[in-house]
Amino acid sequence: MRDTRESRLLLVLLVAIAFALITVDIRGGEESPIDGARTAAAKVFGPAEDKVSAFTRPVGDAISAVRDSGGRAGRVAELERENAQLKEKLGSSAVNRSRVAELDKLLKTAGAGRYTVKAAQIIAIGAAQGFSWTVTIDAGSMDGLTRDMTVLNGDGLVGRVTTVGPSTATVLLANDPDFTVGTRLENSMELGFATGQGDRPLRVQLLNGKAQVKTGDRMVTFGSQAGKPFVPGVPVGKVVRVERAGGNLTRTVQVQPYVSFTRLDLVGVVVQGPRKDPRDSVLPPVPRPTPKKEPKASPDPDKSGGQDTRTGRSTQQNEAGQAVQPTPGGTAQDRGGGQDPAGTDPTGQDRQPEPDNGPPPPGSTPPATPTGGTGTAISGLRRG
Repeated sequence: MRDTRESRLLLVLLVAIAFALITVDIRGGEESPIDGARTAAAKVFGPAEDKVSAFTRPVGDAISAVRDSGGRAGRVAELERENAQLKEKLGSSAVNRSRVAELDKLLKTAGAGRYTVKAAQIIAIGAAQGFSWTVTIDAGSMDGLTRDMTVLNGDGLVGRVTTVGPSTATVLLANDPDFTVGTRLENSMELGFATGQGDRPLRVQLLNGKAQVKTGDRMVTFGSQAGKPFVPGVPVGKVVRVERAGGNLTRTVQVQPYVSFTRLDLVGVVVQGPRKDPRDSVLPPVPRPTPKKEPKASPDPDKSGGQDTRTGRSTQQNEAGQAVQPTPGGTAQDRGGGQDPAGTDPTGQDRQPEPDNGPPPPGSTPPATPTGGTGTAISGLRRG
């Protein structure tokens, strides 16, 4: 059809009629006068639309599948990556539990000392600083870190910050030979200086050469002015060896650190120290030894009295380990006050040997020996 004036007028007329019908339908709502025409059209054209759709739907699905095949392949690859990440997370659940425990311990230590800390994780060891004992953490100046800040974990002193970058920082560990920190003994308040010795215990020089120190005594940091580089009260370690004084002005002890420098993961950088020195309150409580209960001694059946299974009578044992039957009113010795073979009379007193005066003179009568009732007489005569 050519574009003529009549066709244009017809198009404008149809558009105007359509807008008029739409307006009437909207204003009429549920009682719209066009609702009947709409229902009739649906009855007429509805079945035809279903039949046409049944023929055209498979063709459309095939075209969509070809068009979306590339996107589905990418989605499958994405799901495989997510599955691998989930497996990795499940495999590292033990590591996550360990980190949660370390973080909880760190927060408890910080709370006990009133330290404000910034938690960080060890991301590198040693870096390019030569033979120094250093680590790199994932926190820097953007997290509020500056040089000479104290670094600790849930066990005690880790080190101090030496270099700070925008997002990382370098920490000099307390066991480095160039590391020195002021210390204070628990209870006695004796001061000293601890120096790292690599994988060996810290070497601490006490300022008092006559200080009373023993193995097992514990130490904390003495603290620095304005809390830099060290805040007070951080646990350092316990004494494992006391060297002989030898008349020196200072006394040297070996201190085993609380921190294991080969198993570091989560640490805390003290960004604000406590208002008051916590003294020894950050130290863990001293474990009390559990008293051992001694077993009760049971009676020895071999030495105690028993009962004869044949006669039903109670039996006792003499010193030789032989079973004897007790007699009424006395022991297993001769009744009537005689002496037993062990040399003890019935009263419990030791028997005194009679002096040997030799044979009696001729014609004399030997002295009579008392028999003591029914007992047997003991003769001390000697043939001449």
